[in-house]
Amino acid sequence: MTREQQTTTAALQALERLGAQQASAQAHTSRKTEFNLENGQFTLLRTTLDHSLALQAFVDQRRGTVSGNSFEPEAIAAAARDCFAAARDGQSDPAWELAREGGGSFDTGAFTLDRELLFNRTQEMLDAIKAEYPKVVLESVSAQHVAREGSYLNSHGVAYDSRAGSYGVFLMFSGHEGGKSSSFNHSSFECADLSRPFLDQGSLRQNLADAQKQIHTQPTKGKFEGTVVFTPDCLGSMLYELVSNYAADSVLLDGTSLWKDALGTQVADPRLTLSFKPLDPRMVSAERYTQEGFLSRDYDLIERGVLKQFMLSAYAANKTGHSRAPNTSHAIIVAPGQTALKDILSTIDKGLLVSRYSGGASGAGGEFSGVAKNSFLIENGQLGPAVSETMISGNLAGMLNSIRGISRETMEDGSSSLPWLAVDGITISGK
Repeated sequence: MTREQQTTTAALQALERLGAQQASAQAHTSRKTEFNLENGQFTLLRTTLDHSLALQAFVDQRRGTVSGNSFEPEAIAAAARDCFAAARDGQSDPAWELAREGGGSFDTGAFTLDRELLFNRTQEMLDAIKAEYPKVVLESVSAQHVAREGSYLNSHGVAYDSRAGSYGVFLMFSGHEGGKSSSFNHSSFECADLSRPFLDQGSLRQNLADAQKQIHTQPTKGKFEGTVVFTPDCLGSMLYELVSNYAADSVLLDGTSLWKDALGTQVADPRLTLSFKPLDPRMVSAERYTQEGFLSRDYDLIERGVLKQFMLSAYAANKTGHSRAPNTSHAIIVAPGQTALKDILSTIDKGLLVSRYSGGASGAGGEFSGVAKNSFLIENGQLGPAVSETMISGNLAGMLNSIRGISRETMEDGSSSLPWLAVDGITISGK
């Protein structure tokens, strides 16, 4: 029995002795080894070990939760007492639910670290960046391996064990020439092994090349309605904002979602299919079971433009009468289109290619407004010069019905697979 299994068993027994009618316990250990670099120089090599413990208890349909970071017997007992007390003092709600069936063991990725090869791949990446992108200055670099071991157990006999390992790289950089510099950008990815050079993964090459082109910028002139092409890096954040605004627990529970009555109806261009697929082989160390104890399955949120499913927990599903989402992961996949990116660009009279967006939370209706960063002008079907920071605004739901094109090219970073998405009707405001 692993230490994580011992911990969940002890915690569950403690909760049941206290009088919990239902309960669950999760224990995870994460061992992270990382190389850190500042200004191109290795500055740190360290290994950190983190424990996490999450408990749920139910007493007369009242729920209590507690989290901690120790597997010591005294800490487990104290966490159980606090969790039980929180449940006893909570509000009764019959919608709370734990899985009553399921279970399994999962082993994904590279659980064992190859420290020497990780160092060599990192050095190889640094040498290649210096040779191929001489105007790029790396502000910070982190290359790491994370090994995770976990156990889940609930009072219905549902038990999961998991081991997962992955490598990851994070870069912060900017382009420099003379006294000029681009704005900061970052790029990252996660991978299951070290079989490929780091520079060939995720969007590293594209973002580094763009940083050199963004040293010298020009302002966007005037205010106009045009087409915005979101890169995969930017598209991911826009889509998370969108689905949180229309399909998540909070907006369905309070009734503010514009999609609350839209299941089975067309909410997007028929070319769009948006899925959450933690079991897809391109997703590295993704979710295998939920915090409620349900076995994770892939699903389509939007299939060919039709809203098929909300992103609901079991609790929110029981409250709203809708079905529970088959997983709670962020393993987002948008199906590629049939058109090459260059051919999509060739149809655009005027607009922007946007690699990064900075703005506040969108309104209840999905209205957004913020700054397009690390962006390029598109004019007469051609990708033009880099532009200084420019405002863009529009509506998240409206975007999905104003799609000009979805690229056949995609970018995979270990947690998503996304194309370039061109959207009409975006207000672009320059000087």
